Amino acid sequence: MTALWAADLLERICPRSGERVLDVACGTGVVARGAAEQVGASGHVAAIDVNAAMLDVARRIDPPAGAPIAWHQASALDLPYDEGSFDVVLCQLGLQFFPDPGAALRQMRRVLVARGRLGLNVYSAIEQTPAALALSEALDQRIRGDASRPKRSEHSLADAAELRTLVAVAGFGDINITTVTKTLRFPSVADWVHIQLSASPLATLLNGLDPTRAESLVNAIVADVQVALAPYSGTDGLAFPQEAHVLLAVA
Repeated sequence: MTALWAADLLERICPRSGERVLDVACGTGVVARGAAEQVGASGHVAAIDVNAAMLDVARRIDPPAGAPIAWHQASALDLPYDEGSFDVVLCQLGLQFFPDPGAALRQMRRVLVARGRLGLNVYSAIEQTPAALALSEALDQRIRGDASRPKRSEHSLADAAELRTLVAVAGFGDINITTVTKTLRFPSVADWVHIQLSASPLATLLNGLDPTRAESLVNAIVADVQVALAPYSGTDGLAFPQEAHVLLAVA
């Protein structure tokens, strides 16, 4: 679901041969693997995440050609690296989830060399991603009023001015923010909803439910989202816009 954004971020930050790169909140490692290919065998890539299960998946995926990747379970609020350890720090769609984004940014700056480069992205307003909005509204209607909180939290740093201020206060300069729209494609609305309800924090909403009740609930949510996303559905499946702010800065 995030491969398009990973490719976009790497193209903008453009890691160079031999550079040392840190991927913060790496998830299953799509950004780290792309960076490893770009910096080559003479470079180095480290990747951290607090989620051990995500890291387990990342380690099982065949490593790319290029730099080795060192996977670590760690918090973005306390990066386990010395000052000036990296030339590039990347954070894809993660900053909005940190309990203290400002502290995480200060850590990212600490581990960068002077004039090291920061590249990150965060989703913009949920209204600019119609699929996320449709699912959130269906969850709130079908389950409870705040059921969509995990989904809506993906958009909690939607204000570009707020994002710029956070990064500047953390000590970065030469800040550039570009608002970018990508088109995401899935075989159907049902496929997208099932992914959201099984491979994201939304999966906890179904925990403990009787299987028959869970199936009925999911079918109702799919039906609601299908109606809302009718303008984005066709014979070729589901294709909807997703908007994000992409930020580049220098330590």
